[in-house]
Amino acid sequence: MTGVDVADHAGLRRTVLVVALANLAYFGVEFAVALAIGSVSLFADSVDFLEDASVNLLIFVALAWSARARAKVGMALALILLIPGLATVWTAWDKFLDPVAPQPLALSLTGLGALVVNLTCAFLLARYRDHRGSLTKAAFLSARNDAFANVAIIAAGAVTAFLWRSAWPDLIVGLAIAALNLDAAREVWEAAREEHRAQP
Repeated sequence: MTGVDVADHAGLRRTVLVVALANLAYFGVEFAVALAIGSVSLFADSVDFLEDASVNLLIFVALAWSARARAKVGMALALILLIPGLATVWTAWDKFLDPVAPQPLALSLTGLGALVVNLTCAFLLARYRDHRGSLTKAAFLSARNDAFANVAIIAAGAVTAFLWRSAWPDLIVGLAIAALNLDAAREVWEAAREEHRAQP
């Protein structure tokens, strides 16, 4: 590695560690609120924060490995990205059976806090999104998708408060978050597979 490569590598490792810790911290906040107000979308997003923390910690460790090993980890991360989607479907089914609307102000404020965290993480990761193949692609896609999801959570809170006092806005957003995770998993799997094929 050149001096520039070494500095870039060290910067990426620092960045993914900061992102991992930020995701882990907000997971605790969002999960607690989700349980308190019975929100499917916040539950889905909190599980996603935990998944993002795991992904970034894995990247932090795996960056010291060979390109082939990183590609294999990328494939594993694609499977990890499926977990929040499956957890959301299960939670949504429970909410469908007991359709009580979550508290809209808490829903929107928690979604706003999550948006700030995710936009910060996406900004930090943006310069590295094309570095190190599937690993950093996984981290960037997770942060980007989460920011979109957070905007939808805020909107669901507003709709619930002012237009439609129902569990459905929260349910719809929760299932949309699950769909985003499935798409991210597909993109990361394809990037990791290409990276693996490119190795001798």
